[in-house]
Amino acid sequence: MSWLDAWVAACLGPLAVWLLLSGLDDLFVDLVWLGDVLRRRLGAPRDSPLPDEETLASVPQKLIAVLVPLWREHRVIVQMLERNLAACRYQRFEIFVGCYPNDEPTIAAVREVATRHPRVHLVCCPHDGPTSKADCLNWVYASMLRYEQEHNVRFEIIVTHDAEDWMHPLALSWSNYFAEHYEMVQIPVLPLPTPARRFTHGVYCDEFAEFQTKDIPARLLLGAALPSNGVGTAFRRHALDHLASLHGGCVFDPQALTEDYAAGLRLHELGYRQYFLGIKFWQGSPTATREYFPRAYRAALRQRTRWITGIALQGWKQFGWRGKLPQIYFLWRDRKGLIGNPVTLLVNAVFLYGASSWICASLSGQPWVLGQLVPWNWLLHLTLALQVWRAGLRGAMVARIYGWRFATLSPLRIFWANWINAAATLVALVRYARAGLHRRPLAWDKTEHRYPQKATLAEVRPRLGELLVRWGWMEQGELEQVLAAKPEQVRLGEYLVGLRRLSEWQVYRALSVQQNLPLERLHPREVPRRVARALPAAVVRRWKVLPFKVAHGNLFVASPELPSEEVEEELRRFTRLEIRFHLVAPSDFAELERALIETPAHSLEP
Repeated sequence: MSWLDAWVAACLGPLAVWLLLSGLDDLFVDLVWLGDVLRRRLGAPRDSPLPDEETLASVPQKLIAVLVPLWREHRVIVQMLERNLAACRYQRFEIFVGCYPNDEPTIAAVREVATRHPRVHLVCCPHDGPTSKADCLNWVYASMLRYEQEHNVRFEIIVTHDAEDWMHPLALSWSNYFAEHYEMVQIPVLPLPTPARRFTHGVYCDEFAEFQTKDIPARLLLGAALPSNGVGTAFRRHALDHLASLHGGCVFDPQALTEDYAAGLRLHELGYRQYFLGIKFWQGSPTATREYFPRAYRAALRQRTRWITGIALQGWKQFGWRGKLPQIYFLWRDRKGLIGNPVTLLVNAVFLYGASSWICASLSGQPWVLGQLVPWNWLLHLTLALQVWRAGLRGAMVARIYGWRFATLSPLRIFWANWINAAATLVALVRYARAGLHRRPLAWDKTEHRYPQKATLAEVRPRLGELLVRWGWMEQGELEQVLAAKPEQVRLGEYLVGLRRLSEWQVYRALSVQQNLPLERLHPREVPRRVARALPAAVVRRWKVLPFKVAHGNLFVASPELPSEEVEEELRRFTRLEIRFHLVAPSDFAELERALIETPAHSLEP
């Protein structure tokens, strides 16, 4: 027997007891959720069904303000705003985007969008950043109040979003519908799918699939507070005004690193009703806000350190253990990671050592020494069964959203998740203690964001003909006749232009909305020749792409064709800038190519 065997055997007792208590805690939540699923399947629904579009349209549209706080988000904010403005099916909303004076690239990027979209409003905080997300949101909220006074309107619903969010087209419609009866409505949040080899991002996929499917519904079933996700959260105006009146005019706590979590708990304490939409499927697409989460270990460590500091440590200090029993129970669940995360890492190490020693003993025909040192194998078997149950249940929830092939690696990703969470917990404890010792405020350690270049999931989009009918450019009967007469190999837009039924610009305007790509009308004299020739002429001709602007780390490219992965991969060979595709009509592209690529430089005026 080695000293390591003796040490591991001594640790097994306390670790097994902790695993048993934690496993039973998780099992209780599992059973609460499963019980509700069973009741609903037996015909006793406890949750409102997902309203169809006709039902959504029957509720008068309230005026919605979407608040977006930013710090160094110039690489993603234009894409976020353009995409969500094009995709959203709600009509009465304005977007207020908060920036800092010392973040000029982000200010310029937001101004660029605001010039094209009047419903986008730039808000500049009165001081340099970064401060905190909550502080930025408070200044954006104050700017919204000034907008109300200047335009004699009143926003009835406030929605918070981040720079990387991929909003569901019906998200604001759902918020408007359920805000009839609730003061806080939360749309689920799910990571965008990525290849299984990206283990760090896969951890987010696993955890959000489980938490949004099971844990949040269980909280509401037991009567505990609904913590805001920070994005896709809709608040009734009178509820936020109440919060502001109680906290010196600040809707969100400027010292909080997780102001979203705190806002949900504060509203619950005031007795306001909260609603969680739940992960359902609408025409094959999850009813959720989608986004990319950190893919690298260090970025994930920073983000989780902030979450643990804000939820477990600051939340403990701010909210203590007050509330009814269900609320106290979930406060415990929110904070047990302070112990559980480091302990779980030790459990993983002990498990791997025990498994490897058992395999070595089996292969060599020797008795397993560690097994002989543990007299209470039943406890180890019970805790192992609880862990297998949890891994299986998580895998089923991951498979429901991301598919079984992705879910098969979920058990392996648990080990990586435990390592990240344990490291983040230790860093959070050290930083929190150091900040308290030196009486310094905790810094906003912002996560770097990435936005998808194009649809990376099966997003529901309107058909081109549907848009033409919706806008009154065609009648439904006429569209059906055109579709019946159109040759199969000819695209609808090309066919309509050939018939001179619609102009090129009308067809491309509809394509722009359908594909979530900005549409440009460019004159050759507006495009610098050196920018237009940033790509080889052969590439321009082959792929029908022409650079027309460089700004804020982005290369803006015009094309009459929809961008494909093959085109993006080819263009990345020639630039390290982020590539931003804009649509142009074919005749406009031909004019640009003729003037800027084929015509000698001396034939054009400088």
